Amino acid sequence: MERVRLSAFAKVNYALEVRGVRPDGYHEISTVMQSISLADEVEIERAESGFELTVEPEGIEVGPPEENTVYKAWARMGERIGDALPVKARLTKKIAAGAGLGGGSADAAATLVGLNELFGLGLDEAELRDVGLQVGADVPFCIAGGTALGEGIGEVLSTLPAPPSHHLVVAKPAAGAETPRIYGAYDERPVSGNPSVALVVEALRTGDSGALARSLGNDLAPVTRDLVPEVRALEEALLRAGALGAAMSGTGTAVSGIFASETEARDAADGLRATFVAVCKPVSRGVEVL
Repeated sequence: MERVRLSAFAKVNYALEVRGVRPDGYHEISTVMQSISLADEVEIERAESGFELTVEPEGIEVGPPEENTVYKAWARMGERIGDALPVKARLTKKIAAGAGLGGGSADAAATLVGLNELFGLGLDEAELRDVGLQVGADVPFCIAGGTALGEGIGEVLSTLPAPPSHHLVVAKPAAGAETPRIYGAYDERPVSGNPSVALVVEALRTGDSGALARSLGNDLAPVTRDLVPEVRALEEALLRAGALGAAMSGTGTAVSGIFASETEARDAADGLRATFVAVCKPVSRGVEVL
């Protein structure tokens, strides 16, 4: 095999509760995560030496190459197996950055899966997730994909039943807020939202889409709305457009709304005013080899 191409699926958080702060400064959380059909594409091919990364579309801002999660995943995999893996990688971005949709984590997950395939490394999913955790807390989930309860810092995963059929409208305003800033604001004024994790888990187990939509929640949303008022505006716009429920995903600033049908979702998306809008649906995996 000389080349491998993969879809790297985004995620939304149906529920997120902050449990506390660990001595190392990381926040303990409980969250229900769901892979969605919105995806970046990662292509990896063998090279004579080193690592080369190309990002498309041209001009998209992804930060310094050494800070990109594709590079970090490549570096951590080389450390894990104790050998250089010379490759050229191409990343095609479709997931909005700084949105709480796990785009960087998804790219890292696809890179690890791709390297494992391309070089026949033979690592199983648990081993890939272990390497992924060195890149970011959401990477293990993005490798596993589907529907899962995440605890600890999000890396302790328990598989949950797939959700009842629905579509989502995901929208992000132009304004963003970095994760440390959001958690910092939360720590200064911890405001718990309505308990959501247990309700979402129960809705998944009963297959009740209405209950799932009504149970959406995110403890970080109140402080993020203060930092970025457009978050609240998007939540309200989605509900006015017919969403059964809406909530901010992860550390934002993207908001997702649940709709009963694709037609309703697309009609709602057409009327939204946001810099990024996508209509998608739940998927059962985090990475797909194309």
